[in-house]
Formats: sequence, C-alpha cells, structure tokens
Amino acid sequence: MKKLKIGGFVLAAAIALSSTAVQSQMAPFGSKDDAAYAKALWAALEKDRLVGSDTINTFPYEGTEPHGFVLETFYSKTSVNGHSGEVIVKRNYGPKDVEVETVQANRGKHLGAVTVMFKREAGYDADNKDWFWAKFLPDGSLDKNPKGMMLAGKIAKGKKKGCIACHTGAPGGDMVFTK
Repeated sequence: MKKLKIGGFVLAAAIALSSTAVQSQMAPFGSKDDAAYAKALWAALEKDRLVGSDTINTFPYEGTEPHGFVLETFYSKTSVNGHSGEVIVKRNYGPKDVEVETVQANRGKHLGAVTVMFKREAGYDADNKDWFWAKFLPDGSLDKNPKGMMLAGKIAKGKKKGCIACHTGAPGGDMVFTK
C-alpha cells in the first residue's frame, strides 16, 4: 500500500479509519444508538425487578448452549422510551457442570449473562418480528462479540450464526422457542 503524508497524517491510515467508521455505521447491531437503547431497556428491567440486585427469582431449570447450563426465563411487558412491548428475559448461569440447586443457593456467583428480547415498535425490524436483542453482563453493561461489537440491536442480522439466525428456526414463526 502506498502511503502519502498529508498534514502529518498518513493517508492510508485515514482511509482505514474512515472505512472502519463506515462499516460500524452499516452494521445491523452494536451502534451507539443500540447501546443507548439497551441502557434504557436495562433501566426499565431493573425497575420491573427482572434484572439487577433486587430481582424476582423463579425456579431455575437445566439449559443448553448458547445461553447457559442453568436458566431462568421471564415473560413480561415493559416500557422503553415511551414504547410498551413484550419482553423475554433469560438469566444464563454457568459454568458447564453447575447444577440447578447450586444456582438456587447462590445465583449471583453463577450468573454469566442476561439475554433479552424486547418487542419494539412496528417497523423496527419487520423481517425479524421487530425484536430488539441484547446480551448483558451481570452488571448491566453490554457484552461484546470477539470483534468488539456490542451485542445489542439486530444482532447478527443476515449472518449464519447469532441471535436472529438461531431464533429464525423457532416453531410458530414468532422467533420464540419457549411458550
């Protein structure tokens, strides 16, 4: 690659940076807007006691990857930025050989992530039933994929792997595996 110096900058580096910025703007998930919406979603879920330090607990059950080896799932409604919609909150516990009783005894020690599907307003992502996807760490921050993209929004839309690709196979055409 030929490098040209312009005002102390290497042109090749400037092109690479602008290319990266364009790619991140075009990605179907992980944008600053997705992260901001996820933050508002987490706050709504905290208020509803579905996440955070004062959560409602149910009976955990054996799970499977990619979510966790023990799970708790909640179906509810919540409001984010003035929009009310269905929400599915899945608490994902591990490690691999953890038992349900062990999780019940100390949920905080074994919580690995919280995955959420929130039904946004009509037209948000009509191809995928208008679901907003997010994977949070136990402290409410967003998890990231190996490339460093925040896991919020239309996660892996159009890809062969990821939230949308997996949930497309759910029976009933609503992208929800459990009822």
